[in-house]
Amino acid sequence: MQYVDDLALFSDSKKELWRWKRAILDRLARLRLTAHEEPAQVSPTKNGIPWLGFVVYPTHRKLKASKVRNTTRRLRARADAYNRGEIDLSAVNASVQGWVNHASFANTWGLRRDLFSNLVLRSPSRDRCA
Repeated sequence: MQYVDDLALFSDSKKELWRWKRAILDRLARLRLTAHEEPAQVSPTKNGIPWLGFVVYPTHRKLKASKVRNTTRRLRARADAYNRGEIDLSAVNASVQGWVNHASFANTWGLRRDLFSNLVLRSPSRDRCA
């Protein structure tokens, strides 16, 4: 079984952050738990910190580029399925609303505008001519 918990610590002192990291890793080891070393890094916030699908900067948040690509593909596939009459509008709406709720926690107004201006939904007709 695997448990995942995210933790972020902030300090103006790099030395203090390294000390905290060592203490946390030691505590986890005493509990027979481990942390992945690669993501458990001390890094300056000015470079952006990957966090729950976002990249967090001191002044703003962006969605990770890979998440944007995956979402664009998924939403286009949902729109195509709707246009073919394979799913109903409520299924498309649920996907769109879920992503908009997530994306709204970052600076994504322009991204959402562009994505949805290119997403075409046509009322599916079951008896279209081929």
